[in-house]
Amino acid sequence: MTHDERMGSMPIKKLLIQLSIPTITAQLINALYNIVDRVYIGHIEGVGGTALTSLGVCFPLLMLISATSVLISAGGAARAAISMGRGDRDSAEKILGNATSALLLISATLFVIFLFWREPLLYLFGASDVTYPFADSYFSIYLFGTAFVQISLGLNTFITTQGFTNISMRTVLIGAICNIILDPIFIFGLDMGVAGAALATIISQGISALWVLRFLTGKKTILKIRRKHLRIDPKVLMPCVALGFAPFIMQSTESLIMLCFNNSLLKYGGDVAVGAMTVLSSAMQMVMMPLQGLTQGAQPIMSYNYGARKADRVREAFRFLLTCCLVYSAAAWVVCMCIPRAIGGVFTDSEAIIDVVGWALRVYMGGTVIFGAQIACQQTFVALGNAKTSAFLAIFRKIIVLVPLIFILPPFFPAEAKTFAVWLAEPIADVAAVTMTTTLFRRQFKTAMEQLTTV
Repeated sequence: MTHDERMGSMPIKKLLIQLSIPTITAQLINALYNIVDRVYIGHIEGVGGTALTSLGVCFPLLMLISATSVLISAGGAARAAISMGRGDRDSAEKILGNATSALLLISATLFVIFLFWREPLLYLFGASDVTYPFADSYFSIYLFGTAFVQISLGLNTFITTQGFTNISMRTVLIGAICNIILDPIFIFGLDMGVAGAALATIISQGISALWVLRFLTGKKTILKIRRKHLRIDPKVLMPCVALGFAPFIMQSTESLIMLCFNNSLLKYGGDVAVGAMTVLSSAMQMVMMPLQGLTQGAQPIMSYNYGARKADRVREAFRFLLTCCLVYSAAAWVVCMCIPRAIGGVFTDSEAIIDVVGWALRVYMGGTVIFGAQIACQQTFVALGNAKTSAFLAIFRKIIVLVPLIFILPPFFPAEAKTFAVWLAEPIADVAAVTMTTTLFRRQFKTAMEQLTTV
């Protein structure tokens, strides 16, 4: 069965399951990829709690690096899939070529800026005099792998959008296995501590990046990186950036969110509260990754059939995606409510941090039970090329609602409950975001489908 026949005629549920299993697996492996450093670092004898807290300080900056790849790749992959649905492979390859050059340009820019401004940035994101040496040791090494992150994450999306989800899963799997093997060697065997964790990570990312480039320049890919398309054309690239802006906002504003959380928690709860936040954000990441995998599996299906003007298949794909997302988010919520201390114990031996995680995780993850609807609807906007609405929804939850609440709520609570108030901002923002998103989606999705059936 050809790519066009598969996307345009295979039963939706079978196709979505077929595409989503590898993408979900890849996202879980990717989460493990990112979290394994925290697990090993959090168990370094004598300094594990401090070292884990320092990694939590670095985490928002690492997310910002990853998010910039999404700015190019999320919109680029969706537009490439739409072009393929219209039968225009040349336009899709132009998008891929432009995305490759843009990712390399962004990598060089981020490397220079972050390398020279890392000290003020780390303090801005919650470092103290105690945690800064550890944070600087990790971040300064990690920066040398910036291009590897951009290529492995950004271009891997173009492998997924062609339907090669098993290949894209292997991209992440290769890096994760390398990282899991190298981490204990460098951290404990060579006694390099957090510096060893950073070195293991960039080597692993480099191997993943080489795998992606090898596939996208090889014979098996449908869309190939060609030299003639590497020159950046604003008419090709800017629509991709516009469409990728919403997912970029979703991920990049996590850096802003973490800045606000870390600074507020450092003020009211000290380094222990910041360390607990590292565990909470890691748990949230583990919950979100499978949801993102589901939407990555659904995106090429909806984008292709939207381009092919097959409204019934788009509707069916969305309904199945929504059901899966809601069931999963509810299950994840139950786990977080039942075993918060066990989750904390995975990341650190520090009883002080585990004690805080034991109650804070239940607060922080309180709105997760319905968050599947937010992800399904918002990512469907991206898949259908609706850049404006998806961008607004990303900004609404994080910038308009969550950030102000982090600072507004604590003054209304007594001293012993101020950290509770900080974490309470998250579930309130989740409920507000789901309400806004589903309200807008009902109207706009119906309109989009009606336009497809109008000759």
